[in-house]
Amino acid sequence: MSLDQMLRLFAVAALACNVATLSLAVVRRRGRDSAGRGAVSARALVSVAALLAVGATLGSLYLSEIAHLEPCRWCWFQRIAMYPLALVLVVGWLRRDRGVHLYGLPMCLAGAAMSTWHYLLQHFPDLEGATTCSITSPCAVRYAWEFGFVSIPYMAGSVFVLVGVLLNLSRHRA
Repeated sequence: MSLDQMLRLFAVAALACNVATLSLAVVRRRGRDSAGRGAVSARALVSVAALLAVGATLGSLYLSEIAHLEPCRWCWFQRIAMYPLALVLVVGWLRRDRGVHLYGLPMCLAGAAMSTWHYLLQHFPDLEGATTCSITSPCAVRYAWEFGFVSIPYMAGSVFVLVGVLLNLSRHRA
């Protein structure tokens, strides 16, 4: 697959994350008092969250190590949140840790905030201060701009938000 095809695939995956997040929000709101609320176990929710975080980690490694896209400073900050998140969720899932959301949610919140800021920098490059990013790897560069709005920070943010929603739901399940 070419880089353009992979970026398109990643963009579609990010949009699927957005649809899943919205669907979970609607189901949660409508099903608050329904008997089927606990139909999906906490372990299943954490396993999906772990798969998403591992997939995002592998995707970012593909972009930098195989496609040779140089990550900027804010990309690295997002990686600092995503890589340990993947590890924590896998270990939490393997150990059947019911408190894994306590470790994962802060990383999701931090990662989503960093992704949002990075996405804003791509829209408004003037926000980028002289010391924010390097000349060789500016944060406002868009390596991907699929469907007219999906960039790499958008993709990362979509995963952080969906994983956060899944972890939040898992804390209410047995």
